[in-house]
Amino acid sequence: MKLEPIICSLLDTDLYKFNMNQVIFHKHTDLCGEYFFKCRNENIVFSEEMLNEINAQIDYLCSLTFTKEELDYLRSIRFLKNDYIEFLRLWHPIRDYVTATLSDGNLNITINGPLFSAMQFEIYLLEIVNEVYFRMKYDYLELVKSAEIRLEQKINDFKSGKYTFRFAEFGCRRRLSREWEETVIRRFAEETKNCVGTSNVYFAKKLGLTPIGTYAHEFVQMYQGIDSIPLAYTNHYAMKDWYNEYEGDNGTALTDTVTTDLFLLDFNRSMVNNYTGVRHDSGDPFIWGEKMIAHYKKYGVDPKTKLLLFSDSLNFDKAQTLYEYFRDRAGVSFGIGTFCSNDTDVEPLNIVIKLQYVGGRPVAKLSDSVGKEMCPDESYLEYLRRSVEFRIQRAKEGERK
Repeated sequence: MKLEPIICSLLDTDLYKFNMNQVIFHKHTDLCGEYFFKCRNENIVFSEEMLNEINAQIDYLCSLTFTKEELDYLRSIRFLKNDYIEFLRLWHPIRDYVTATLSDGNLNITINGPLFSAMQFEIYLLEIVNEVYFRMKYDYLELVKSAEIRLEQKINDFKSGKYTFRFAEFGCRRRLSREWEETVIRRFAEETKNCVGTSNVYFAKKLGLTPIGTYAHEFVQMYQGIDSIPLAYTNHYAMKDWYNEYEGDNGTALTDTVTTDLFLLDFNRSMVNNYTGVRHDSGDPFIWGEKMIAHYKKYGVDPKTKLLLFSDSLNFDKAQTLYEYFRDRAGVSFGIGTFCSNDTDVEPLNIVIKLQYVGGRPVAKLSDSVGKEMCPDESYLEYLRRSVEFRIQRAKEGERK
């Protein structure tokens, strides 16, 4: 490796990777999955030198195991169970599951293996790709200087009262570097009263903060690969398994995997009461928030007792606007990622690694925003859309009767 190791601890990932993984470990160890990398920016070129460094960093990642201290920390998280922690004592990333290649400057990464193991690579690989790219393409110290100026302004804006909302740092997947993410989290935590924690388990442990997260789109997508589950009912089965695992703890539901309108058909009275809140990750956040408030009221639940968590490409001005709009009508918080961990004079990478196949069958995220879909099988994507639209239409017709 030309660079220092980028991943030095297997805790250096989002909390929801452990949350989701525990459910899979207990209920779905038979599932296998395949993930694909995508860079959404235009005109981004990766070099052979970058590819070689990425592969060397993956080699190093796969040499890591959890330490006793790290396992003890995971045990301290009340909803992670001892049998799962004992599994992690034995687990490590397996190099054979990951392939990284280059074609005409485009980076291609695939992850293929048992889902409970393959899914853990996502955040580690995104952290590696980001840091390799920015350290090898740019003057890293100059990038940090520009990031420091911007961070200073953000902290001053909290101190002055311009920003009054509370938020969690969600930035590890697209961070400039591990050391810069630590600087950002530490300063927000020490110099403002507004940072409630971080999704990064490593820094939560190191800095004595609350690790924050529930589940991602891949968790709901996974159920599309289970033969016995109709495509338009994946939210129902995902939320049911989640509640059975955590019994109301760890309870923020992600709404947009197969559209929020479909989600609301399964977010019935029982689920409304069982889950502490919902997370927004695509579509107009104001329309979404109004839908969720109306849905809570439909079941006689005071929206102020529930959390609206916004996490879609937020900056602090947008978060403050949303906070002022909703704060008197619901609990409101924010998960802010790239704007915290990679805000420099250079455009950040918009990179993702998405679950695309389960058991050899395509799966997909529809979301509430055009263009955020990622599926290699257009015929399946169209079939999924039709399944979702059919169930929504039937529900509307039932309401009119």
